[in-house]
Amino acid sequence: MPSRLFASSFLLGASAIVLIACGNTVETPAAPNATEVTDQGNLTETDGAEAQLDENERIAAFFNETFERDIANSPMFQAQLGRKTEDYGKWDDFSEAEKQRQVEQAQADLNRLRTEFDFEALDEQSRISYRIFEYNQENAIKNYDWRYNQYPVTQMSSVVTYLPTFMQNIHRIETVSDAEDYISRLNGIEEVIGEVINDLKVREERGVIAPALVYPGVIGSAQAVITGAPFDDSEKDSAIMSDFRAKIEALELADEETQVLLEAGIEALTGPFQSSYQAFIAEMTRLQGLADGDKGAWSLPDGVEYYARRIEHWTTVSMDPEEIHQLGLEEVARIRAEMEAIKEEVGFEGTLAEFFEFVRTDPNNYYPDTQEGRDQYLADATALIDEVYEKTDDYFNILPQAPLEVRPVEKWRENAAGTAFYNRPAPDGSRPGIYYINMKDMNDVQKHIMNSLAYHEGAPGHHFQLAIMQELEGIPEFRKFGGYSAYTEGWALYTERLAFEMGLYEGRPMRDFGRLAEEMKRAVRLVVDTGMHAKEWTLQEAIDYMTENTPMAPGDIDRQNKRYMVWPGQALSYKIGMIKLLELREKARTELGEDFDIRDYHDVVLKNGAMPLAVLEDVVNAYIDERKAQ
Repeated sequence: MPSRLFASSFLLGASAIVLIACGNTVETPAAPNATEVTDQGNLTETDGAEAQLDENERIAAFFNETFERDIANSPMFQAQLGRKTEDYGKWDDFSEAEKQRQVEQAQADLNRLRTEFDFEALDEQSRISYRIFEYNQENAIKNYDWRYNQYPVTQMSSVVTYLPTFMQNIHRIETVSDAEDYISRLNGIEEVIGEVINDLKVREERGVIAPALVYPGVIGSAQAVITGAPFDDSEKDSAIMSDFRAKIEALELADEETQVLLEAGIEALTGPFQSSYQAFIAEMTRLQGLADGDKGAWSLPDGVEYYARRIEHWTTVSMDPEEIHQLGLEEVARIRAEMEAIKEEVGFEGTLAEFFEFVRTDPNNYYPDTQEGRDQYLADATALIDEVYEKTDDYFNILPQAPLEVRPVEKWRENAAGTAFYNRPAPDGSRPGIYYINMKDMNDVQKHIMNSLAYHEGAPGHHFQLAIMQELEGIPEFRKFGGYSAYTEGWALYTERLAFEMGLYEGRPMRDFGRLAEEMKRAVRLVVDTGMHAKEWTLQEAIDYMTENTPMAPGDIDRQNKRYMVWPGQALSYKIGMIKLLELREKARTELGEDFDIRDYHDVVLKNGAMPLAVLEDVVNAYIDERKAQ
């Protein structure tokens, strides 16, 4: 999964109102039919071009104004952008009043957009920006109406894991002032977690309590954060203390000054930091006793309508759950047939179900559950990404400038983390793109799927799309940081297929089977997500269906379906987005014939940044029409 774009939206889960942000003034070309007024009152080309440029400049200034305004309201996003301001030691405001202010601001921005700017007078790029900005505001307003149906804390998006991760990966300490700001944030965590606890109570009053499956991992992760020195008598530092100590010692201050800072950090950790985590653990333990099994969105207040909103949010298209369910069944059947062909190719005698079981249990499909096995997996995953870069010239005109690293998930958050995920680089170059692999249990990490994981989470998947988006020039800043799951996850899944077309599976039939297994996982999601949230399937029914139709490891199947349970609709975005990208590529190939160049198609998809699928389709159609005209 891709990283969250705004820290506040991650901490509050899917219910957060994402800050709508916009960007820089850019120079734009004149429209083909631009004209100007002469002394006689006739029109010539120059003045019309200036008039259009004025409208483009005006809307760019509006985007820049709203972007900078929203950054000013988000100390955490400032830090993610590499900015150090007077707010460097603060957290975002997670109060209900702030959420209300944000949605009112979104409505005001939407009104300004529609009343102050002439869409027809804008050039192509400004029109794209207009439509994306408009969609963002509308989506935020719609989501706000359903905020109480969403879980503030899940095993996938939890305040207890994100706050320490933010401190480790985002908060840099380069001066004594930075260190003091770090300590200030440690003290301020108490208020943030207090707001999350309040969110949990408000939803409890409305009959919305997260499923039982959420609590063991979340409580365990919270306890792990406050395990080790200085929270107990352990000789080993906790993860957060280890991070703070290393950053302070790297400053190479006088011993006395170093000790003063370390003692202040310890005081914050053993004071408000620890007490807030203990309060969080107590609240989650209390709610665990009230959790009523594991039920889908259908069981929530107005659950049918809520799930429809979640589908629209995550896929950016309007599709009925039954339509999606049937599409999933069709895709499962198609992929099963391709799996059968590979089973025959490798000479396996038995049914596809027996082949699945062989893949799950074959010891050769796993690295040893040792440090040596983990090190080898990391080395092999890095080599796979290096191999991608050797072939990119034939498929891409543009590559990300930011480097990509492969890292294991930190020990303290393994229980709450997914199998693999990507964190985008810092815009200022201070942090690379990171492909994380969860190595808690190497029996959950199959060799046959490691190619697809590397291509999806790393290159040419999330890293190419998200890093390139941040590095784009000539578009508003808000388009460099926006996110739409159907676009982002659709692209990453599309690149798994693209890697096959690039020859990266050649001579590796079982790795190709792993590719199909990963695509099957996404096809199965269409069935089990709609099953759990619209057809009242139990969690076990979803697990059984995935077990029947994929060779995934049991632990991974369990973790995946528990994720779908708490994020209604998110799992649909992968296959919906991939199908749209393949459809648009085939349309371009068919209509352009010999003039089609896959590198140009990828330019169109990547060099405009993330966007809703309807906008993407219009952008691709415009590219086709322009190329035809040429």
